[in-house]
Amino acid sequence: MESDSASHNKQDFGKFEYGCEHYRRRCKIRAPCCDQILSCRHCHNEATSSLSNPKERHEIDRILSKYVVCSICNTEQQVAQICSNCGVKMGEYFCGICKFYDDDTQKMQFHCDECGICRVGGREKFFHCQKCCIGSCYSLNLRDNHSCVENSMKNFCPVCYEYLFDSIKNTRILKCGHTMHEECFCQMRDQNQYRCPFCCKTMLDMSAVWRLLDEEIEVTSMPLEYQHKVSILCNDCNRCSNVPFHILGHKCSNCNSYNTCRISAPSHE
Repeated sequence: MESDSASHNKQDFGKFEYGCEHYRRRCKIRAPCCDQILSCRHCHNEATSSLSNPKERHEIDRILSKYVVCSICNTEQQVAQICSNCGVKMGEYFCGICKFYDDDTQKMQFHCDECGICRVGGREKFFHCQKCCIGSCYSLNLRDNHSCVENSMKNFCPVCYEYLFDSIKNTRILKCGHTMHEECFCQMRDQNQYRCPFCCKTMLDMSAVWRLLDEEIEVTSMPLEYQHKVSILCNDCNRCSNVPFHILGHKCSNCNSYNTCRISAPSHE
């Protein structure tokens, strides 16, 4: 009779030695849509998205996957965690619902029944918001501390256009409630782009920048012919104001933001 340690060693054989750029796993999946065998759904979607015939481009429905191929012994079998032929564990983490395998459990994967997919980061660190995108998992520090925008996660990143809901990249919820990839947010921030691509509200704390503009405007007088007022709309509070024209910026008289736009021609008083 095989000892527990021998069985464990067999199951761990080849761990972290197989997989693709997306996941470390010891199996490949047979796509139910086109019958191709690939390492993971992302490999499948990347391969089909580059096909010359647009009619052949498609994405896999992971839930419909029924068969996997063990990377150790090349045995094709029905979806399961343990290979029916060689006994290897094809993924240290396994979800029979998502047909998802991954040897790297440091990601702290978990399946969310309400989202219907597997998430990473640890179940105890997330909560499920029923309103956002008709249900989505967010970090606990955002509970009662974020603006709910319906379908915010069931959308495409406004920078790279990847679908956010099942993306493997980290996401960020902006102050306005809209969502984008964390790395895309950082790229915008590094390029001094401070407004949400969806609604144009400020994504960052701009109070220090607004104070600097106050100081510059105070010491920069406009010539007499430019001393008139203009109507502006504030992108942050959505209020209109009638304010003095200045080439450096127009300050909202309601919330003091300079994230504004002119909505009328100059009016001389």
